[in-house]
Amino acid sequence: MAKLPVTMAIRALRAAAVAFVPRSYAWEPRGGTRASAEALGVDEHAVIKTLIFEDDAHAPLCVLMHGDREVSAKQLARVIGAKSCGPCAPAVADRHSGYQVGGTSPFGLRRAMPIYVEQTIVDLPRIFINGGARGFLVEIDPRELVRVLTPTLVAVAT
Repeated sequence: MAKLPVTMAIRALRAAAVAFVPRSYAWEPRGGTRASAEALGVDEHAVIKTLIFEDDAHAPLCVLMHGDREVSAKQLARVIGAKSCGPCAPAVADRHSGYQVGGTSPFGLRRAMPIYVEQTIVDLPRIFINGGARGFLVEIDPRELVRVLTPTLVAVAT
């Protein structure tokens, strides 16, 4: 077995005593959650994508969404009390998060920012979320995500 990356996300999970199962796969550019779900043999709905958005004042925020759903930026803006919000350009997202797009994890973010989680994610028995590197997910109990990140639960999926 290949040596697993020790990323800021892994350090954060270990510091918070979160039990996780590392899951590596061959990362594909533009493959998204569908490619990772197929490679790991799991339901894409349980693969959670980490998205870095900005509000109308250019303040960053982290949004966690099911792999087979999209974020309604309009609904998210309403929830956070902003006029608008949307995904950051990849280079901007990299600067805010400290991770490369395609390897962004909500754990161990470079900058503190609000974290919003689609509320139905916490109802799943297990989730697969990025471990801080392309081609590397961690399998965890979603209740651990809530315990460690203390996110705001939202209903912004389309």
